[in-house]
Amino acid sequence: MDASLRPAPPVFCTVVPPHLLDRIARSRDTRRADTAQRTLEHDAALRTRRRVTTVRGVAPALAAPVPDEPRRTVYDAGHRTRLPGTRVRGEGDEPTGDASVNRAYAGLGATYDLFLKGFGRHSIDDAGLPLDASVHYDEDYDNAFWDGRQMVFGDGDGDLFLDFTVAVDVIGHELTHGVTQYTANLEYRGQSGALNESMSDVFGSLIKQYSLGQTADQADWLIGAGLLGPAVTGVALRSMKAPGTAYDDDELGKDPQPATMDGYVTTHADNGGVHINSGIPNHAFYIVASELGGKAWERAGRIWYDTLTGGALAPDADFADFARLSVAAAVARYGEGGAEHQAMQKAWSAVGLG
Repeated sequence: MDASLRPAPPVFCTVVPPHLLDRIARSRDTRRADTAQRTLEHDAALRTRRRVTTVRGVAPALAAPVPDEPRRTVYDAGHRTRLPGTRVRGEGDEPTGDASVNRAYAGLGATYDLFLKGFGRHSIDDAGLPLDASVHYDEDYDNAFWDGRQMVFGDGDGDLFLDFTVAVDVIGHELTHGVTQYTANLEYRGQSGALNESMSDVFGSLIKQYSLGQTADQADWLIGAGLLGPAVTGVALRSMKAPGTAYDDDELGKDPQPATMDGYVTTHADNGGVHINSGIPNHAFYIVASELGGKAWERAGRIWYDTLTGGALAPDADFADFARLSVAAAVARYGEGGAEHQAMQKAWSAVGLG
């Protein structure tokens, strides 16, 4: 098979970052600490496995018809780690009595709809890739992830984290890692890794806004709203509008995301702070979307999608590369000197990348 047709090596990404779980693992509450430690150890094992394997399978024939409808299958892992589990709902099936199954099914569909109707993309690989998901993964598993082939959702511990199917933007976030995998294939470390994370937050937020019919000024710009337990002092995992303000809790600590390059965090943890420094391009997107107004996926999202899929974004791109290419994408689609061009310049200048 032509190497250019091979699926890109997968990135193992979890929506709850390791720095947050590491903080909980040091809790005085032994149950919370043990649950976080088990999740960390499990994620580390999966991350290592993803580094030494690749997505296998034959790329679809170029002449094959591409469906305009999703092909969804949801499985029940039965609180085990063997994937995918028992098939419980397929495309077109009636809702089940399991809310996690139905939310996962709906979230897969919302993601498919945004990419198809907003950007003309047919599923994750733009060739009609079936969308599979497993719910009820492991015991008290405090995370959700895209493993290069499918979505996986834990039920949370019911204390600090709730069921990971409750937030459609989390579902969209993880599936967008698949889109990145099949397009720019951004390396998952340093600034390119933070861009990878930011892409998932951007399109995760757009999927939520699209499914709710929200304009940019109506959106909450939160990632994972509703996911934190009732005892947590916080509103979400991340805020694109105000990075660094999503939570400030005795167990979780304070949201460490910077909004500008002045707060850029240099660290060896979390692949060079990919979940932390993603706040900078996240905030740039929020500014662009707010400046342009209306439905954020129509212009701001289009520029980000063009940049991700245009072919010029290198796997090791840094923030400055993305800023330059996204401005060029705005000019190419909307012309120079217009509202889109001006919004891009304002946003990147505001976060220190003018």
